[in-house]
Amino acid sequence: MKNIVLILGVLLISFSGFAQEEPKSVKQSDLKGPSYKNYKFWMHKTAPVKIFSESNKKSLQGPAFKNEQPVNTPKEDLVEVKIGGSERQKLTGPAYKNHGPWSKKG
Repeated sequence: MKNIVLILGVLLISFSGFAQEEPKSVKQSDLKGPSYKNYKFWMHKTAPVKIFSESNKKSLQGPAFKNEQPVNTPKEDLVEVKIGGSERQKLTGPAYKNHGPWSKKG
């Protein structure tokens, strides 16, 4: 009888230990249904992703474009794309809402 109570006590303690795990980082693309719809992006931390683009891409048309084989581009031909840094991103509230192309830059 003591052994059964001891085993149940150890199991109870071990199960409560699993309940204390930190929540995993969740991406919106991993969710489905109402949790996808109600995703709060400000409650989750994300790491910025670097985006690269080719600097000297050939513009092909017709059969040449269709038959072109994918090639691994060397790193010296890649250019990092910078997104953001505009003055509008610094604004909040009505100033953000009412910002337009006529607004002064300064």
